[in-house]
Amino acid sequence: MSPSPHVLHLAGLRKSFRSPDGSVQPILDIDSFALAPGEQVALAGASGTGKTTLLHVIAGILTADSGVIELAGTDLARLSEAARDRHRALHLGYVFQTFLLLQGYSALENVLLAQMFGAGADERRARELLDRVGLGDRIHHRPAQLSVGQQQRVAVARALAGKPSLVLADEPTGSLDPTRARDALALLCDACREQGAALLVVSHDRDVLARFERVHDLAELNRAGRAVTAGGSA
Repeated sequence: MSPSPHVLHLAGLRKSFRSPDGSVQPILDIDSFALAPGEQVALAGASGTGKTTLLHVIAGILTADSGVIELAGTDLARLSEAARDRHRALHLGYVFQTFLLLQGYSALENVLLAQMFGAGADERRARELLDRVGLGDRIHHRPAQLSVGQQQRVAVARALAGKPSLVLADEPTGSLDPTRARDALALLCDACREQGAALLVVSHDRDVLARFERVHDLAELNRAGRAVTAGGSA
């Protein structure tokens, strides 16, 4: 069997939530989307277009109602829960909008813990990644002892810790001022390129979107996005 030309392939992806009144609210309705190995793509999406839900479904934080999510050549729906978690740990990195660093652990420990879910802890690589993002002298600092920009850099190092095939980034510059946002985005793109990882970013920031050659309007890609209220958290 020839290798898949895509690191990520979505087909017939559907996801809905049940409203308090009992009605079913569609959130995702995506016929097809694909990302090639090493490709860097941005999805433009305002609040309510389903951008965070989409990333959470790809990452396995949420379960799709139906459809194909093929990651690194494997349809996740065909795997057992344990095998699915293992596959994601080996092939997927995630930069969350709010970073979600473990506050009781140092920068180094946050990266090492991320590695534990994949191929196993590799302190040398963890240190090299933190040095690459400019935190070689801050590896033993806990998140509260780091600036917001430095925490974002730990999040980038953590996302790359397991040598993933794909990195997801949800509004990765939303907590930063314009200068730091520009630097952080350049760091994320460059680091993914150096590691050979594909990158999928969702954002509503025009400066962020301008960095990418391939940009999709998620409201057009996701037919259900227009039905979500503008104040929703999708």
